[in-house]
Amino acid sequence: MNVARLDEAAFAALHARTSRALRAYVYRVVGNPSDTDDIVQDAYLRMLRADVPADDEEHLRRYLYRVASNLIVDRWRRRKHEHDESMMPELMSAPPRYEDDADVAKVFAELKPRDRALLWLAYVEGESHEEIASSLGVGRRGVRVMLCRARRRLRDLLQARGLPVNS
Repeated sequence: MNVARLDEAAFAALHARTSRALRAYVYRVVGNPSDTDDIVQDAYLRMLRADVPADDEEHLRRYLYRVASNLIVDRWRRRKHEHDESMMPELMSAPPRYEDDADVAKVFAELKPRDRALLWLAYVEGESHEEIASSLGVGRRGVRVMLCRARRRLRDLLQARGLPVNS
């Protein structure tokens, strides 16, 4: 059975199981609640329009992350072209427990959306390189290189602000 053919209750259950993590991921990358809502809604609409098979929830989750990642990049490119930097978050949503957490959140927000997405999927979601490749629509081998570069850029930003860095 495909997602578009699910009854309302089945789709609501699928949404309940997948939306919280997807919303957290998108928000951490874009940092704007309004943009987060738009991107998450568009991701679910595209999943319905694509009529994705509903029998493998892990595939559905990766599909949603990939679509959301593409929408984030599209929005970032469009806004970059328009010279609008409102996609860059000023702070993370959760209040910091320590001052260093707030500093790290600010540095994380300075990374490019792709770097934030890579780091979030790898270290918060705990995805493998294969899963990240599927979520972001890139090659598996490329993930290793991009993740290494994203970590290096994060480390360089942290060091530039005098924040402690674990090697």
